[in-house]
Amino acid sequence: MTMPAPRDSEWATRKLLVDKRLRSAGWRVVPFEEGKPLSSFDGCAVEEFATSNGPADYALLLGGKVVGVVEAKKLTLGPQNVLSQAARYAKGVHEDGWRWGEFGVPFLFSTNGEVIWHHDVRDERNRSRRLEHFYTPLGVEEALGRDFEAACRQLSLIPNDNARLRPYQREANGAIEESD
Repeated sequence: MTMPAPRDSEWATRKLLVDKRLRSAGWRVVPFEEGKPLSSFDGCAVEEFATSNGPADYALLLGGKVVGVVEAKKLTLGPQNVLSQAARYAKGVHEDGWRWGEFGVPFLFSTNGEVIWHHDVRDERNRSRRLEHFYTPLGVEEALGRDFEAACRQLSLIPNDNARLRPYQREANGAIEESD
C-alpha cells in the first residue's frame, strides 16, 4: 500500500512534512503514552497528545511542561485559520500553576507542512504571525524568558524627542502613545 500524497491526507502531511520540520527544529517526534510522566517527554513533539478537548496533533514539551500545541492540516488547507483549533486544544491542557488566561500552554502553532502560523497567547495584545520554521527547544526557552511588560515599560522611558530616533520612529511612537 502506498502512502497518500500530503495534499490528500492530513496523516500523510504529518508523516511526510510536519514530522520532518519538527525534527529539523530539534524536537523528537514520539507517540503519546497514557500515564507516562510529562518529564519523560522533554524536548519532544508528542503526537496525539490527550487534552480535555480531544487529542492535539502534537504537544511540544520542555522541562515537564507542555509549552506548545501544534495543529496540522493537509497541504491543500491554509493553516492560518486553524489556529482556533490549536487554541481549543490548548484550553484543554491543565497543569497546576501554568495558565495564560484560559490557555494551558503559551504557544500555539498551525501548519500544513509548508506554512507555519504561530500565536503567543501570553499577552492578549499579541497577534498571530507566520513563521519560516518551528521554534527550536532553545528558542522556546528563550521566548518563555522574555518579559513583554518589562520591555514595554523600558520602551516607554525613551523620550520621543530622542536625537537617536529617526523621524518615522518618532511619528510611530507618537501614534502609539496617542492610541493608549
